[in-house]
Amino acid sequence: MRILTIRHVPFEHIGRIAETLDSAKVDCTYLDLYREPAAACSLDSFAGVIVMGGPMSANDNIDYIRRELCLLEEALSLGKPVLGVCLGAQLLAKAAGANVFRNPVKEIGWASIHWTEAARQDRLFAGLEQPETVFHWHGETFDLPRRAEWLAWSDSCRNQAFKIGRAYGLQFHLEVTPEMVSDWLRQEANCADVAGLADPIDPGANVTRMTELSATVFGRWCEMVKSDAPARRPN
Repeated sequence: MRILTIRHVPFEHIGRIAETLDSAKVDCTYLDLYREPAAACSLDSFAGVIVMGGPMSANDNIDYIRRELCLLEEALSLGKPVLGVCLGAQLLAKAAGANVFRNPVKEIGWASIHWTEAARQDRLFAGLEQPETVFHWHGETFDLPRRAEWLAWSDSCRNQAFKIGRAYGLQFHLEVTPEMVSDWLRQEANCADVAGLADPIDPGANVTRMTELSATVFGRWCEMVKSDAPARRPN
């Protein structure tokens, strides 16, 4: 069983998700359309799709962003399991017909998210603590797509998680390790964001709970992908 993973920059890789895929014996195939916009890709041979983050915008008028939106529209129409992280969640929302726009503030660093009532019954998030402290790094947000269930919010950003059928969008980052956060803080593409921070970020904060959270949420997502239930088209 294979998962297609779309990256936008090398340093925003799947992180802790890789551990879960390995445990579930699910292979990961990277598609880097930012390097090869014309690379051949068919969703037929993949059981699900993961779309990672990046410093660009879902509204950028560039070839590979337009192509990703088409792939996500196809995945939604086929009822494929999708996991969109940060920019990936914004792209998923846009592919589902919602607007993506600048958030009132940049949300960067460790902050709490709160689960909605729907999340408490959800196959990925049921039983998690209320609230949970997770890692954020985004300046844009999105309207909730028309067919979506609202799953999480924060004080700085209302739409932190949603799902449409078997497609999930997470505005926050459960996949990061301390090493990844340290790397992001050094990246040239992030310099402006880092310079604007009021307080330094501790890459190793919340590491124990983040390890537990990522194993639970991504493990449940892998179980969904491997489920024998047929893919359903969203209503």
